[in-house]
Amino acid sequence: MAISVSLQCLGLIILAAILLQTIAVAVSFMYFNKVLNTMQESFSRSSVSCLINANLRSESEDSAEDKKSDPCWQVTKQLHYHIEKTMADRFQKEMRDKLTGVLPVLDPEVRGVPLPKVAAHVTGISSSTELPTTDSLRSSRGYLGERIRAWEGQRGLSFLQNMELRGGELLVPRAGLYYIYAQTYFRLPSTEETDGETGEAKEEEGAQLVQYIYKKMSSYPVPLLLMKSSRSACWPRGQEPGLFSLHQAGTAFLKPADRLFITVSNASAMEMDGRASYFGAFLVG
Repeated sequence: MAISVSLQCLGLIILAAILLQTIAVAVSFMYFNKVLNTMQESFSRSSVSCLINANLRSESEDSAEDKKSDPCWQVTKQLHYHIEKTMADRFQKEMRDKLTGVLPVLDPEVRGVPLPKVAAHVTGISSSTELPTTDSLRSSRGYLGERIRAWEGQRGLSFLQNMELRGGELLVPRAGLYYIYAQTYFRLPSTEETDGETGEAKEEEGAQLVQYIYKKMSSYPVPLLLMKSSRSACWPRGQEPGLFSLHQAGTAFLKPADRLFITVSNASAMEMDGRASYFGAFLVG
């Protein structure tokens, strides 16, 4: 009888100890949770107040030690650091994307800059003796101007990426939207270099410079005019020649086996320098 009473008392004592321990743990958890929420709310309010009530005093008014011990200064410094890093990364990405389309034209050997899948940039050949198409052939072939056949596609600044250059024409290998561009450079002699009435007539009439970009299709006998650029130039007086250039660019949808070529109104006056006269195209979509 006495043993059972002792066991009951021991059980009650153990149960009471467990209950007290559970209550203590619960109270401690609630207390620390409340303290943590209070600290978090206080830190959040202080951070927001640092941003709203920014310290507008100049840097000379605060010493370096005061700044390091000021939590607002630390929050503001970290925020400025993250903003500057994000903007710098975004700027570098935008510049890299822009240079990707420009650098291949300047130097196709640039490391780490991929060329477009289909692209070509051909340049003039200064020493070429190849002549453009004559006027009699021009009218029968259905295009205006004189064709320029002397283009370089392998050396210097020129390159061919999955495109071919045949007889001054760029052969399109794949259907899609292409960006096409061209520039021709002209050197008009001064009127003093001409003789008598010929020079006076030239000076009165002036010069009409025109550049054409044509597309030739296998399914259509006549080339189609894609773009045209022109300007009126006066024959230069004095000993110095007149220098002029025509540039144009645009997009067009091309099909496989289409060909692109350039014609001009004054082929005999062209300067076929590779940095002044060129044309090309690349696939954009």
